[in-house]
Amino acid sequence: MSEVLFIGHRIPFPPDRGDKIRSHHIVKAIAQLAPVHVATFADDDADLAEEAALAALASSYCLVRRSKYLPLAGVEALAKGKPISLTAFYDKALAAYVDHVLKTRPISAIYVFSGQMGQYVPASFQGRLVADFVDVDSAKFDAYGAKGKWPMRWINAREGRLLRREEARFAARADASLLITAQEAELFRSRLTDAEAQRVSLGVLGNGIDFAEFDSSLVEAEPRVADLPSPRLIFTGQMDYAPNADAALRVMNRILPLIRKTLPQASFHVVGRNPGADLLSRHGKNGCHVWGRVDDMRCWLKAADAALVPLDIARGVQNKVLEAMAMELPVVLTSGAATGIAAQDGAHFCVADSDEALAASVIALAKDAAHAQAMGEAARQFVMEKVSWQGALAALPEILGFEGADAPQSVRDAA
Repeated sequence: MSEVLFIGHRIPFPPDRGDKIRSHHIVKAIAQLAPVHVATFADDDADLAEEAALAALASSYCLVRRSKYLPLAGVEALAKGKPISLTAFYDKALAAYVDHVLKTRPISAIYVFSGQMGQYVPASFQGRLVADFVDVDSAKFDAYGAKGKWPMRWINAREGRLLRREEARFAARADASLLITAQEAELFRSRLTDAEAQRVSLGVLGNGIDFAEFDSSLVEAEPRVADLPSPRLIFTGQMDYAPNADAALRVMNRILPLIRKTLPQASFHVVGRNPGADLLSRHGKNGCHVWGRVDDMRCWLKAADAALVPLDIARGVQNKVLEAMAMELPVVLTSGAATGIAAQDGAHFCVADSDEALAASVIALAKDAAHAQAMGEAARQFVMEKVSWQGALAALPEILGFEGADAPQSVRDAA
């Protein structure tokens, strides 16, 4: 029987941040098709605590605590002329596990989640290779480099340049290269030379939402937010991710003061892991609250009146937006944050880009409770009808090469 090797840069448990939500659902779907072997990293003790969940899903696995000191990875990358992303995610034990699995198991396909993990695929592998880039990492570093200060400006520009070359190399090696939206796929293609583009097969594998879990009727509102006056605005995400931190600071420094001129009791709540010092220093001041990691994001979403997502750099589909929509929360967001979500502005969410327009949208929703409620209800109906994980991953068997007579019986039955 054919088996699959999944190589990912983070353990797909728990599904509590954007990349892990996607990898979680993908690896679960793969496990329903064939035995799956998983090579992955743990970022911290909380990740290591999920080893039992990984063991229950995978036929075998290698979970390594990623502990390489980032400046050391940078020095190594400079010496070798490689992207820092590759050296930071290289581990000899993980490489040995991949080699062992490929030698001892009937692996027909390798699914690589995130481009930096492509370095683990040996040139000798003859099976099907799927490269899930999710979004275009090199473009993020180009954006950081364009607006940063020295030396990070130079470091990020270098990373973007070298990572683009690695993306092109790995995409040419893969049988299928996946991006999360058509817009990301087009961006990826636009960064290839004509010769590179001819060797690359690009496709789209979108994100979904588990709307049965993200249901406001299942949880109680978090009282530390719910007990405050309205409007209560929320931003969720991994807060050591620079675009998230920048978006939250944009609200605190520029958008919330505009809102509070009209609605002085308005509050803004940042909920997510690893907020930095810039965010933490604002906790409890001028209507700003920074809560860090929480056990159940649904309780915090239910306690809010609206989600405010003013991302300047947004790649792919924003899970934070889909989760808020599923929880019947009206969402005010930038056009970048709305990319890849085929919802209607004004009906399912409010799109605006300037500070003034974002603030005006929040104020309008706060003053029209009936419209805000209707928008939240329409948002949930949209995700239920259009954005399920089952629909998003329907093409996965074909992508992995499980089709026709070669497919597992469960896949043939479903077909």
